[in-house]
Amino acid sequence: MIRHIVFFTAKDKAHINRMMEGLSILTTIPHARRAEVARNHKSDQLGNEIDVVVYGEFDNETELVAYKAHELYQESIRRVRPLRELRLAADYYVSTEPATP
Repeated sequence: MIRHIVFFTAKDKAHINRMMEGLSILTTIPHARRAEVARNHKSDQLGNEIDVVVYGEFDNETELVAYKAHELYQESIRRVRPLRELRLAADYYVSTEPATP
């Protein structure tokens, strides 16, 4: 399984709700096993720059590629890119096999 995590900061804090709306489109794309968009609660005492987090889980690379190629993904980019200052993304693989004792 692949976990896809993206962090966003807004150019203007007044636009965070619009960013959330634009990113929430991503949760309707069918290729993700799980997709979430949430506002950062900023409870970390060492750094609170991130405004919005996107989290997704994908069965494999094919599903992640299909997700990013989907027309709703492109629509989300069109809406959010002008509002964001920073975008940091990470994809990493995790085993879906149960851990052995």
